This record gives sequence, structure tokens and C-alpha cells, in this order.
Amino acid sequence: MFTWICPECGREVPPSFDACPDCAKKASGDAAALPPPPPGAPAQPTAPMPPPAPIPAGAPVYQAPAPRGGLPTWLLTILFAFAFLGLGAGVYWAVGYFRNRNQPTATVESPAAKPGTVANPYQKYIEVSGVRFDLDPKKKIQVKYVLTNHSGADILGLAGNVTIWGRTQKSEEDAAGSFTFAGELRPFESKEMISPLNTKHSIIELPDWQNISTDVQITAPAASPNSASPR
Repeated sequence: MFTWICPECGREVPPSFDACPDCAKKASGDAAALPPPPPGAPAQPTAPMPPPAPIPAGAPVYQAPAPRGGLPTWLLTILFAFAFLGLGAGVYWAVGYFRNRNQPTATVESPAAKPGTVANPYQKYIEVSGVRFDLDPKKKIQVKYVLTNHSGADILGLAGNVTIWGRTQKSEEDAAGSFTFAGELRPFESKEMISPLNTKHSIIELPDWQNISTDVQITAPAASPNSASPR
């Protein structure tokens, strides 16, 4: 009689069995050790979550503020850099301004304002007008003006000193500058003239043309006591 060997337990099994009876018995015994739940048994209930507490009437409700869009970091860096540069420039200008105010103002001597000076007979016929300031090619301050002869006589060898005053100056002891001129004028003639300006100020500190007045002192030609005044 032929038999076959069970690969699980190694026992001989008759050919009439498709499976080893001993192994099948063990498998059925293990399943019986864990009995299934009875049919129709309810599942284990879970505890429900409690509902949220109601908010009392009139109680303040806090809402989170909406997020704001801020400036990017690179833009803030540029803005702060310009702010610091402006602050430094302002401090530098303020220090220089108050330092110049505390220093005594340099005065320019006015030859025309000297006491005891005898007026030249040509004095009342010569006019200096149209005064404005400029820089020459060497960056020196020069003054441009119009020299006019209001007499009917030739004036040869004409020379004089001119002191420039600013009408807005608080003290007339501080002249804006002075210059000299020389030349000749025909009767009722006007000439455009340019002369270097003697001043202690920079060109931006000089008064504007509409705030300028001039003192003119004619130094030549010297009239003799017997000569007649020009007419």
C-alpha cells in the first residue's frame, strides 16, 4: 500500500487523504481558540466630541488682523541709506553755516565813503549801472557794468573807484566789493566795461543785481581850479 509523506509534520498519510489529517486538526483547533464575536453584537461606541460653548451676547470677539504687505528688504536698505546720507549732509551744512556766522565778516574799504574826500567835478556826470557778477576763465570774480557819460564834453583819461553795496545788508560797514575803471568817454556815451572785483566773498554770497547800489569816486582827470565844469 502506497503512502505519502506530509511536508509539514513528516508523517505518512494514506493516499485517500488529500491533506494531512493531523495538520488539518491542529489548524482547526487554533481557529477555535479565538471564537468570533457573536452575530448581531453592536460595535464598541466612541465618545462624541462636546459642542463648543456658546459666546455670551455682547462679549468682544477677537479677530486676527489681516496680514499686511511690507516693503522688500532691498528697498528698505536703499531708503535707509539715503536717509543717513541726507542727515549727514544736513549736519555738515549746519556746522559750516553756524561757523561762518560766528566769524567776523571781512570788510572791504570804500574809497568813495572816506570822510574829507573832495568830489571831482566830473563826479555828477558819471554813472555806473547794470552791475552783474561773473567768473573769468581763471575762476576769478569779475564785474560787468555800464559806464555812462551824462555830460556833453569829452572825458579823456577817465578813472575812478566803485564800491558795491547790497541793499539787504544789515550794516553798511560791510561792502560787497570794489573795483576800479579807466578809459575815455565821448559826450553822452555809454560803454560796456569789465573789471576784476576786489571782494572777500564767494560769488554765491554776492547780492543779486536788483539788490545792488554803487558809490562812484572819480579820481581822474583832475580838474584845475580855473577849468570850467563839463556841461
